[in-house]
Amino acid sequence: MALAVVLVVGIVATQSAQAQTFTVLYAFSGGSDGGWSYGDLVPDARGNLYGTTGYGGSMACPEGCGVVFKVDKTGKETVLYSFTGPPGDGANPLGGLGRSGGNLYGTTAFGGTGGCQNGGNPSGCGTVFKVDKTGKETVLYNFTGTDGRVPLTGTVQDAQGSLYGITYAGGASNLGTVFKLDKSGKETVLHSFTGTGGRKVWA
Repeated sequence: MALAVVLVVGIVATQSAQAQTFTVLYAFSGGSDGGWSYGDLVPDARGNLYGTTGYGGSMACPEGCGVVFKVDKTGKETVLYSFTGPPGDGANPLGGLGRSGGNLYGTTAFGGTGGCQNGGNPSGCGTVFKVDKTGKETVLYNFTGTDGRVPLTGTVQDAQGSLYGITYAGGASNLGTVFKLDKSGKETVLHSFTGTGGRKVWA
């Protein structure tokens, strides 16, 4: 039964290194609280945990557009932001979060204003976003395809505040990119992957 909970709706859990006990802090319902948590959790100094779910939340997307959430030490979950999908917002954050200055940073695999079509998934090439302490979300960058599409991981930040990440597809060979996004919102493709013989895996 516990395995089914993990696969269907996801859980936030901790494991004690000494006693090797497993404690479920929160089990997602797949509804407005989110479902299918993918990325790593990021803690703060008070013991709160922050993360994303790829689905659930706003049902403007098939199976939901995903959420950014907080789980406190008592196991109480708070949805900090619920994505609404394209064209004005990202959809389906499938990577973890970065945290800096109390703000949370991440990517959404789909959504945004880019013109990518993704089969049964929401349209759009994906976004880079920020959620501040008040729960306000800002789309920092909309991918367009040639600069990358479908970012599946979170971002890391350098001392100057630039964000770095990777995309699964897009770029010169449609096989993904390594990108940099500076504080002004300018994106730079640092590398476009070419694969073996430039083999394309995405149309």
